Formats: sequence, structure tokens, C-alpha cells
Amino acid sequence: MHVACTSRHTYLAPHASRGKKATDDIGILPRYQGTMMHDAFGTYPKYTQAPHALCHAHHLRELKGFIEQGHTRAARMPTFLLAAKQAVEAPHGVLSEEEARRWECAYDRILARAQRRLETMTSLPKKALAFVRRLQKRKEEALRFVREVHVPFDNNQAERDLRMVKVKENISGTFREETFAQSFCITRSIVPTLDKHEKNVWNLLCLLLTSETLDRVLSTT
Repeated sequence: MHVACTSRHTYLAPHASRGKKATDDIGILPRYQGTMMHDAFGTYPKYTQAPHALCHAHHLRELKGFIEQGHTRAARMPTFLLAAKQAVEAPHGVLSEEEARRWECAYDRILARAQRRLETMTSLPKKALAFVRRLQKRKEEALRFVREVHVPFDNNQAERDLRMVKVKENISGTFREETFAQSFCITRSIVPTLDKHEKNVWNLLCLLLTSETLDRVLSTT
């Protein structure tokens, strides 16, 4: 299941592939020019027509795992990320250039210290080091939320829009035919989209079943 969503729209689609063939066939990401917020999966950076931002909910989960494995100094990065999030969400929601640079410098220092420490360990922790290097290489994407007020801290919106897929899987298991999955995705795209527009879901679903179009339904008061 693939999801593309904004604060106003949701689109779910099933596909046999998990990678770029799927997102190309679905057709949204190849044309999208807004900021793509995602979990750093390798397919997404291949779409270079749009700026990217990395989801810190995923980073926080990875960091928690490193801390549990004994990399206690990894706790500095979650503290930093959550403090930056709080600063951005303060009144007005926009940091000055000076403040943004301070956060960026702190980010660089934390990662540089982590890299030096990991590289001096007798048993090289490859996964932790790869994580640090990824955050260094993709600094602009990781800190885009600090400089651009419209960029969220995480992609939890996509997680919420996918939640009913997991509920369906847990209760009913898999779909017996692809057409059933497609129908489910159409419904689960329309319902949250109506909800995001603060529409009466039941009444407007009835209208859509009488051949009314979604665009017209969304434009009604």
C-alpha cells in the first residue's frame, strides 16, 4: 500500500511493487513539486523536481534503538531534535536567520562528536555510523523544518492515513482479489479527504454514489 497525502487530501493505492515502478505508475510523485516529507526510503530521492524533508519520528525510533544497544550518547540527538521542534512551534513559528544557524551548528557538533566516537570504537558499529553519516549528508533535508514553517517535523500524517489499512489487515487479513484492494483504497482515500475538509462524510458518500464528482462535493459549503 502506498500513500501520498497533505493536510487536505489523502490518496492510497495498492501496487505489486514497493519501489519506483509503483510510485511512477501511481503518478503523483513524478509530478509533485511541493516538499516531500518521507522516511528516507531510497525511492523518494530519485524525484529531483521537488525539495525533500526527512521524518524525525523515524529518526527518534532509530535513536531509541541505538540507546538500548548501549550507545548512550545517542540521547543527545533526540534531545536536540525535540528542543528544535519546540522552538519552531513557539509563537509565530518562524526562527530568525541567527537562531536557525545556531540550531544548525549544534546539529553539526552533535554528529561530528558521534562520528569521532564511533570511528574510534574497537568493534565498528556500522549501522550507527551509517545513520550518523546519513544525517550529515542530508543535513538540509533533516533541518528543513527549522527554516520552512510549512514543513512538518515528521510524516505522521501519512501514518494516520494508513492506519485503517493496518486495522483491516489485523481484522480481515489480506484481500482475495486486487480489485477489492483497489476499491478499499478508493474509499479510504475519499473518507479522510472529506474529513480533512470538515464535510459530512456519510451524506457526501451518498452523493458520490449517485454519480456526483469529488471535486464538486469538496467545493460545496
